[in-house]
Amino acid sequence: MKQENIYPVETLPRTAREALLGQHAVMIWFTGLSGSGKSTLALALERRLHGEGRLCRVLDGDNIRSGINNNLGFSLDDRHENIRRIAEVGKLFVDTGVITIAAFISPTDRMRELARGIIGEEDFFEIYVDTPLEVCEARDVKGLYKKARAGLIKEFTGVNSDFEVPARPNLTIDTSKVSLDEGVDIIMKAIGGHIAARQITNICKQ
Repeated sequence: MKQENIYPVETLPRTAREALLGQHAVMIWFTGLSGSGKSTLALALERRLHGEGRLCRVLDGDNIRSGINNNLGFSLDDRHENIRRIAEVGKLFVDTGVITIAAFISPTDRMRELARGIIGEEDFFEIYVDTPLEVCEARDVKGLYKKARAGLIKEFTGVNSDFEVPARPNLTIDTSKVSLDEGVDIIMKAIGGHIAARQITNICKQ
């Protein structure tokens, strides 16, 4: 529903914040099955970027579903709303000049395209963590696959709910074939041109 009598506040332009930070903001969106290595890659990437003096922020299930989305379940409708809210929060971070890293299963192209549309095509870098189901299930650190196969978790992606292979990821990584450091190296090379500071002039209105 359209909100009446709400007017956007004119703040400093994004370019001003990016100039302050010396970087170009982007949303790096990891998608893949539970146990594929999304969060592990996201956290390792954050550490690498931080070590290079770049400000970044990781968004994942643990820090989103325990707070802003703690009223949502795991039905497709709730998962769609989960992704919508994450994308809106992510857009705020990107507009602040922060390199934002999201690690969510986001199992359908509809969800991923929703996020891409909210954040903006030019700011959305999608990484598909294409680790085979059997490898993900063998890892199963939290015992989620075991519970799903026992019928204790409904609509669990990969067991009783489908995962749609991304139609147009910017990068695909299989964590069963590369080490963590190798994976981060691959990502850093791929995103280098996206996060480099732009030549910025006329930052603020005179």
